[in-house]
Amino acid sequence: MRTSFIRAVKAESLKLKRSPVWLAFFALPIISAFFGTMNYKLNMEVLKAEWYSLWSQHTIFLCYLFMPALIGTYCSYLWRLERTRHNWNSFLTAPVPISCLYLSKLTQAVRGAILGNLWIFFLFYISGKLAGIRSGFPPETLEWFLCGTVGAVVVCCVQLLLSLVIRSFAIPIGIALAGGVFGLFMTNHDYGMNYPYSIYCLGMRANNPNMEISLSALIVNSVGYIIVFAALSVFYLRRHEIAAN
Repeated sequence: MRTSFIRAVKAESLKLKRSPVWLAFFALPIISAFFGTMNYKLNMEVLKAEWYSLWSQHTIFLCYLFMPALIGTYCSYLWRLERTRHNWNSFLTAPVPISCLYLSKLTQAVRGAILGNLWIFFLFYISGKLAGIRSGFPPETLEWFLCGTVGAVVVCCVQLLLSLVIRSFAIPIGIALAGGVFGLFMTNHDYGMNYPYSIYCLGMRANNPNMEISLSALIVNSVGYIIVFAALSVFYLRRHEIAAN
């Protein structure tokens, strides 16, 4: 099982070599950081909490719009690779367990989300220095990153299932974008912890660095969503494997 999983992950890495989708992960956070920093600089008489105020401006659109759409794009691209030419049947009949094939896709999606999060926090640090903030870097950022990463895994699982079931490349991305926007509504009405797209935003403390959340609820709900959506994806793949055979 372990050997099969490693082989599947290596195969996925080769498929993604020189993938253009990474440009979006690189460019969109830069755009968000630029406008967030400019808004902070223009409103410093109101935004006086330095790093925390800057973070609120950086995450206004990033967590509710850009990142769900980016993860959705990456997940759609992962399945699109299998739907070109005759790759789908080759994928389903590969000499490794279906669960390993799915986990290799999930591993690539999660890796992209983690690298995207690291890039976001790096840009946040650089933007703060360029904005003239001289106070110490917030120690809470480690918790924001870890909780945000857990939430990003949830979004990856949801989007992988959507992109697996829906053959269109664009429709799952649109769902991710709508899901992120609706996540703001759910969060404002205190239902965010029960909604998969909001968990990422809550973990990142999007637009509200002082937000208090239940870490136990975040972990339990996240694990529950991950198990459910991963199991549904593997079940769907197994049904198609039977049809292919």
